[in-house]
Amino acid sequence: MDQDQEVSFPLPRALDTRIHMRIITKSAVIIVQLTTVSAEEKLSIVPMGSMVYAMPDKFAPNMPLSTQIYKEEPTVDFTTRLAKILVKMTQMPVYVSSSLSLANTGLGGTFEEEMAAMQVVVEIASQRLQHVIKPSNTPAAAAHTGTSNAYSVSLEEVKNKTVGTLKELTIRSTEAGKS
Repeated sequence: MDQDQEVSFPLPRALDTRIHMRIITKSAVIIVQLTTVSAEEKLSIVPMGSMVYAMPDKFAPNMPLSTQIYKEEPTVDFTTRLAKILVKMTQMPVYVSSSLSLANTGLGGTFEEEMAAMQVVVEIASQRLQHVIKPSNTPAAAAHTGTSNAYSVSLEEVKNKTVGTLKELTIRSTEAGKS
């Protein structure tokens, strides 16, 4: 089951900037590393971003537990959100390290640009993690069975671009976990 995969893809809404993602799958843990590189930065050193550990909560599977191992303010929210989404999909502990920069996007990293980047990263990660994703935790399975979890709601909202603000998304996921 041990796998080490690397993939590179364009950062949405940015010219000449790519996201580089490495996914390491072990029998009991997933490690994801993310960074962005623009054409101008290819030879420069990229600063370390945030690192977050998240794990499933056996009493509330839709509300993974997470802790920040290393906090770098510009990347901590994205990193935490991604770690929790991956835990919901796989029901496995996840380490996510991210130095993803949205500075080269059209508007410099607005909420919409961050959600577009999140959507692409989650889609690529879910393709690469098919061997460990639990079928009941995918958006398609949730739609088919009529069930819903915070992951499928959040991803569908991102896909439909109906998410208004980060605060609203946080409130909705908190309310979903309580019901």
